[in-house]
Amino acid sequence: MNIVYKRLTEKELSTVVKMRIDQLTEEYTSEGKAVPTDVDIEKSLMDFYRRNMAAGTYVSWLAFDGDKIVGTSGMSFAQKPPYFTCPTGRLGILSSMYTDPDYRRKGIATSLLDRVVKEAKDYGCGTIYITASDAGVKLYEAYGFKHNGNFMQYNFNGL
Repeated sequence: MNIVYKRLTEKELSTVVKMRIDQLTEEYTSEGKAVPTDVDIEKSLMDFYRRNMAAGTYVSWLAFDGDKIVGTSGMSFAQKPPYFTCPTGRLGILSSMYTDPDYRRKGIATSLLDRVVKEAKDYGCGTIYITASDAGVKLYEAYGFKHNGNFMQYNFNGL
């Protein structure tokens, strides 16, 4: 196994969208939820990736075994008013961390995480946020992420 890491380009986008849908489906079903059928998530994902890659507010690293993508990562960039622990106000929002089940527990996710965390640092982010799946919590804790007990969210669609 010779894993090679590359930044996401338009060439890999349709494969990455399919992998993201697989990831979301895996997370929903593992929580006992039914996957919504009334959302065109493929179109929404393509629009998001194209728009934000062009604007420089999204970056993704991929892990390849030959021509096969076996792992993905993503970092979105946002800004809010600065605060003491984040004087730039620049935030990284980690997402799309996914490793093919046949390639898990081989260090691929950590290598991908290293790359997108560096991207966030280079962008000037003072904080990185993530909503972790149950399976991902151990990876992020081992990396140094801390729980924030005050995090809350409000969903307009009720999901």
